[in-house]
Amino acid sequence: MNDAGRIRVLLVDDQPLLRMGFRLILEGEDDLEVVGEAADGAEAIGRVRELSPDVVLMDVRMPVLDGIGATRAITGSGSGSRIIILTTFDLDEYAFAGLQAGASAFLLKDVAPADLVRAVRVVASGDAVVAPRITRRLLETYVRGNGSPAPGVTAASPTHRDPLLEDLTPRETEMLEAMSEGLSNAEIAHRYFLSEATVKTHVRRILTKLHLRDRVQAVVYAYETGLVTPSNPDY
Repeated sequence: MNDAGRIRVLLVDDQPLLRMGFRLILEGEDDLEVVGEAADGAEAIGRVRELSPDVVLMDVRMPVLDGIGATRAITGSGSGSRIIILTTFDLDEYAFAGLQAGASAFLLKDVAPADLVRAVRVVASGDAVVAPRITRRLLETYVRGNGSPAPGVTAASPTHRDPLLEDLTPRETEMLEAMSEGLSNAEIAHRYFLSEATVKTHVRRILTKLHLRDRVQAVVYAYETGLVTPSNPDY
């Protein structure tokens, strides 16, 4: 964030009208600032390097370099910018590929203005509820090999437990499983009779031990390693 505490946002989409619409919505909020735009993934990488936005709204299907490649490059560079993937369909293999590449969330392009604003704020805070019903369905469909993965992305079907999981305490394993259900810190605290501060500490330790960027990466990891097993796909 800048000195005024405003959340700096970069808009990345090859459709100027869509970028304009998002700009109008975001700039109507006192705590949000659109600092730049890009029309393709390659341009987005340069703009992130130049502007260091807090949040990037990233389309997936673009010329030159798609949003998945751009996301992978940005997160791999060590940038602190958090990325929200923009997609057309809820059960979209490209949305899952974006999460695998390091995105912190995904949104449908027809998202309601209030939900767009909330998502930007939540992702900027680093405390997203990352597995609501739609995200869990996405993970169950693509992580466990039940759908067709996007080009260059292989659905995971682990055959053994990741050794890194052994570094977690029993309580931390419970926390990770609860995060994978889509529970917020407050909901986890209520379930296990803990304070929110204690839950935040557990989450931070989990991310550190597993070498993960944020909560959404923890949820993807839990599915990919088989810690969380898909249940009824219709829930």
